[in-house]
Amino acid sequence: MSRAFVGDEANESAADEAPEIKIPIPPGSRNYLTPEGAADLAEELTRLETVERPHVSAKIDRAVKGASDTDALSSLRRILARTDRRIEYLSRMAALADTIEPPEEGYKRVSFGATVTVREASGTERSYRIVGVDEADPALGRLGWISPIAKALMSKEVGDHTQAHLPESVLDLEILSIE
Repeated sequence: MSRAFVGDEANESAADEAPEIKIPIPPGSRNYLTPEGAADLAEELTRLETVERPHVSAKIDRAVKGASDTDALSSLRRILARTDRRIEYLSRMAALADTIEPPEEGYKRVSFGATVTVREASGTERSYRIVGVDEADPALGRLGWISPIAKALMSKEVGDHTQAHLPESVLDLEILSIE
């Protein structure tokens, strides 16, 4: 990846101070994705590499040639650095990607990609879909496969009971349906 416009000492210093990019999956694991998650990852990576990064680089080039104020130039360089870090993260996640297609015969047990309806001990019913770590959004019922609830549900069948060990509690769950 070209670093043509970010070679001054201030940017090298900022890059040295950037924290290591952490990959949120266990070491040695694959980056499991639903087909939708794989498409989203590919789309974002392509957009960043082909549209956003060249756009910001061109703005930096114009600012350097036009002797723009240093605050604006510094701001653009920070945007470029953030864009480069996101590209690096997505590239690493894409290299580990393993798209999991739903089974043709449907889900008999809870596995990656399944939507599971459960009843908590309180009687509350909830539906969760087991998805990739970057697809997760618990507020929308999408749980990353490494989450405690997803781990507790994996391989269970309708009618099974399980416990999810959360940081502050234990959640008793009964599997009501799997789609």
